[in-house]
Amino acid sequence: MDAARARKLADRIARIVAEMLERRVKDPRLGFVTVTEARITNDLREATVYYTVYGTAEEQVGTAAALASATGLIRSEVGRQTGLRHTPSLSFVRDTLPEGAQHMEDLVARARAADAALAAASEGAQPAGDPDPYRPAPSTVGDDGDAERSGADEPAGPAGPAGPTGPAGRGTAGGAGR
Repeated sequence: MDAARARKLADRIARIVAEMLERRVKDPRLGFVTVTEARITNDLREATVYYTVYGTAEEQVGTAAALASATGLIRSEVGRQTGLRHTPSLSFVRDTLPEGAQHMEDLVARARAADAALAAASEGAQPAGDPDPYRPAPSTVGDDGDAERSGADEPAGPAGPAGPTGPAGRGTAGGAGR
């Protein structure tokens, strides 16, 4: 089955279910429900409807029971409005995305509070050592402001400027490697 067609059908099912919950399902256990998404398998046999419930844990449990009891009514309406040969079976799953988002917001708020506490604690603090450790020390600066020569431009080691292989890049083994 075409994935684009399955997505369109899933969106249509989500709208049908939302309308059914708003207008036709009159269960008193049904709380403030929002249909967030519907997903359908590629063979169009099974649809999963994700929903959120605003309220306490008891209201969420009651809403889950109300949705389970109204599944047959909702499925028959989905079949009637979509005109499919085989109406997909429906399962309702509570969407945990809002709780995850709230947890992330709580973590960000705690990090901001910790940053503010650190900024308040470091207010007016001075560095433990030299404030600019990369500035040359005054003893190595000459009269004209340039750093004195420390021998850094001289060759490093006995090989001299040509390196360990000799002046022309040949090995110093005397041609034994030929």
